[in-house]
Amino acid sequence: MAIQNNPPEDLVIIDSNYLDRVTERRKVIKHNMSTVLGTVPEGVSAVNETWTYLVSDYLPGRYPTMFSLSDDGATFHNKVTKVSFPVAPSKDPNSALQALGETIEDDLFLLQETPEGHRAVAFVCCHPAGFDPSDKLGKLIKDIHTPVPSYDKIGASMERFFSRLQVGKCVKRMNWSVSTDPQLFSPSGLHIYDGDEPQEEEVDISKARLRQELQTLSRLPRTGAVLFGIKTYLTPLEEIKKEGLGPQLADAIEGLKAGNAPGMWVYKGAVRWGKSVCEYLRS
Repeated sequence: MAIQNNPPEDLVIIDSNYLDRVTERRKVIKHNMSTVLGTVPEGVSAVNETWTYLVSDYLPGRYPTMFSLSDDGATFHNKVTKVSFPVAPSKDPNSALQALGETIEDDLFLLQETPEGHRAVAFVCCHPAGFDPSDKLGKLIKDIHTPVPSYDKIGASMERFFSRLQVGKCVKRMNWSVSTDPQLFSPSGLHIYDGDEPQEEEVDISKARLRQELQTLSRLPRTGAVLFGIKTYLTPLEEIKKEGLGPQLADAIEGLKAGNAPGMWVYKGAVRWGKSVCEYLRS
């Protein structure tokens, strides 16, 4: 999984384009509410704990020029968007998830351990990479990852890692793919599943992006839920080529055919766009 330690203060990363990103997220939530957020009853306590930590502690402490609390500590102020709301958790967990989704750039999944494995009990996900987030709610991690090539080889070790993750420890990893569509909200079209009949296609390079995910894992101290954060970055392939990194990315793309999970070449859709993209990157 190529996991690295992540400083706890970097749980949420905010970049210079913050306002544009959260404005886009607000629109995504408005038009796709049932797709991008949800909670099962077992996830309510974890949502409330996440809310309380981020709103009353982490965000105003880590980014004081952007977020603050009222003198009595009862109200959270976003100085960038000019939005304020009560620090006390909403009785509706989905309202809390919506507010978090419109306040930070990260997508969040909350996982609760069960005798069968870790289960997704709540989420807010505005930037899905080729999947419908609402399909994951209530499912075990092993079932969520069923379509992922060679997951059966690492599934047990992932469950053990999640179980051993200690409170106060934060870890991170990077994931990547190529998207032929420049949209952050991409609930379909990126992956190829059993039964699909992919065809090689010509790619509009002006729309093609390297899609990278900074994924973080940490454990909530009270509920013990695992907080899985995902921040998505899109980089135009034209920009990568201009920086002289085209051949390096082309090698990485073609490397999807090899390694421990050769099925990734098909699963990530490279069978459709790989030839066209690699030719461009090396030209």
